[in-house]
Amino acid sequence: MTRRWLHLHLAAPLMAFGGVTIDHVGPTRDYPSASALTGLFANALGWRHEDTIAHQALQDRMEFAALSALPEGRHAPLVVTDMQNAKLEKNDKGWTTWGQPEGRAGATYDSPHRRRRDYLADHDTHVVLRLTTDDAPTLEHLAKALDRPARPLFLGRKPCLPTRRLFAGWIEADSPHAALKALAAQGLTGRALWPDDGRPYEGALKYDLQDLRNWKSGLHGGTRIVCEGDIA
Repeated sequence: MTRRWLHLHLAAPLMAFGGVTIDHVGPTRDYPSASALTGLFANALGWRHEDTIAHQALQDRMEFAALSALPEGRHAPLVVTDMQNAKLEKNDKGWTTWGQPEGRAGATYDSPHRRRRDYLADHDTHVVLRLTTDDAPTLEHLAKALDRPARPLFLGRKPCLPTRRLFAGWIEADSPHAALKALAAQGLTGRALWPDDGRPYEGALKYDLQDLRNWKSGLHGGTRIVCEGDIA
């Protein structure tokens, strides 16, 4: 059955799609996660961080695939690593996502606070996405919100501002992989990720992906099986 897919074009000098963070190291994936897309739409719609039920319902309804349109001659995304160092004194405080300032704990203030964050540089990603039910918000609501967002939008981390319109039109296809092939028919080819549907795809890798979030707890919320391969 042919379905309608929202086409997103994510492009920026720097962007980050998150990943499994260990200690101070924050990596980036090659493709946006389900939780990242949920957050992007929620920000465009003007939802607040505590609107956990709405976030969870939207994430649970999403079906999507993503394609990295790499420049000719480049076979993998270009990753830039940012080493961040900040010395926090005893009385220094910072704002948090739960609306309360948080101070420094412990008795030692001489050592700097270090973080490592990876970014995709000069990246170009296309996403095809549909919603599995007709509940609000609909695909049309999401498209309008991307063009007139309630708040400024960013791609993964707040410094990563998009350089072009995110809503790129509509695709008609009967599956995520078919939607990717429809992009290829428009000249958009590259490495892609799509949900496993049980069909054999020659040359594609199949693996478990940890990209779901439990929006109530704010922690990892499960895995899904995906396929990764070339779309030409």
